[in-house]
Amino acid sequence: MLRSSMRITAVISACFLVCCLTGTAMSDIYRYTDESGVVCYTDAPFGKKTDLILRESHSDVKPSLALKQPPGWTDYSHYVQKAASKYDIDSALIHAVIKTESNGNHRAVSKKGAIGLMQLMPTTASDMHVGNPFNPEENIDGGTKYLRVMLEKFNGDLTLALAAYNAGPKTVEKYRSVPPISETRDYVKRVYSLYKGRQSYDTSAAPRSEPPTQSKQPAIYRVTLEDGTVLFTNSALSKPNKLRF
Repeated sequence: MLRSSMRITAVISACFLVCCLTGTAMSDIYRYTDESGVVCYTDAPFGKKTDLILRESHSDVKPSLALKQPPGWTDYSHYVQKAASKYDIDSALIHAVIKTESNGNHRAVSKKGAIGLMQLMPTTASDMHVGNPFNPEENIDGGTKYLRVMLEKFNGDLTLALAAYNAGPKTVEKYRSVPPISETRDYVKRVYSLYKGRQSYDTSAAPRSEPPTQSKQPAIYRVTLEDGTVLFTNSALSKPNKLRF
């Protein structure tokens, strides 16, 4: 399992430059830790003491039934359904996130170092207890778990949860809405489009800089009647000893 104490740097992208390019050529994936404690993934051991973490399968695969996918797409529906049931999230939403994040490439590595089908950053993978983020089952489980965490953090608001999945929860908390970041807004729009089959999120909506204003409460008056009775009312009665508060 990846540990936060271990230095995981951008070299991961370099290590996977060959095996993450889209194409037909595939190979096994190895993991090793160098002398500085950096975790590296590679398709060539180079004489290092490595662990084989992913053996490329050449078996026939079925196309995904959830979304139209490009040639060579592997059907991960079984893993998606398992994670959907485990974390109580619509499987169609998970498919939409996978499509948007990696286009179904379990070897994908972003420029920032996000890994696999649901593009988990190494620290996120560690927090979600994902030992091998290139393993489709582990990645989908970890990514779905993280999406559930974001949904709970933002009280079930899917728009904010997706924005946080892309830009990080602290950024969303800062703006209290989808941040004014083109990548994040496009991301939320893309996932919604795939999930709902139509545009369901207005990317032109400006982020809220202030909490929504509350409606003005009616004035309450306290009136002391002639017999000493105290009366509370929202009507401006013409009575002596009337006090508004």
